[in-house]
Amino acid sequence: MRILAVADEESKSLYDYYRPGKLSGFDLIIGCGDLSVEYLEFLVTMADCPLVYIHGNHDEVHKRVPTGCICADDKIVTVGGLRILGLGGSYKYRDGKYMYTEQQMQNRIRRCWFSLKKHKGIDILLTHAPARHLNDMETIPHRGFECFNTLLDKYEPKLFVHGHVHRSYNHKLPQVCTRGNTTVVNAYDYCVIELDES
Repeated sequence: MRILAVADEESKSLYDYYRPGKLSGFDLIIGCGDLSVEYLEFLVTMADCPLVYIHGNHDEVHKRVPTGCICADDKIVTVGGLRILGLGGSYKYRDGKYMYTEQQMQNRIRRCWFSLKKHKGIDILLTHAPARHLNDMETIPHRGFECFNTLLDKYEPKLFVHGHVHRSYNHKLPQVCTRGNTTVVNAYDYCVIELDES
């Protein structure tokens, strides 16, 4: 399965300098937050494949939801046989609709327990923020969630895709790494993922 993951900034390559066919050949698009409604609608239209997204910490400014896209926040959605759990938002550094303390994020995960049991786990963990000590930073606004590590260790999804920590903040941050059996992708700007479905 060929997946396009996007986060945080509208890619000039995919948007401003779009050429016909540039978005063909994808089976799924994953939006990791802090992207405009218009950009998500453009991608889902031009790529002609499902687009699953969650909210970033700056998405409270949007007045409407993107047409033709699937919001996975606080639930598991199944697309192309993949079970995707979405947990948007960032670590709380001020009052905001999509900002959470560690305890609040744990509570959100706890509310998904029945769905996790029913679906017998997940294939993709889709978040805006990273996991703690896994591509995060020490500053409060860019701190990751420890409870994401617990999820990764328990369910071992094939993919953990996040955004929020712009790779321009630190050029040493990897775009792709691993934790156990899970491939971890920082989708800042965009990243193409070839997922083995076996």
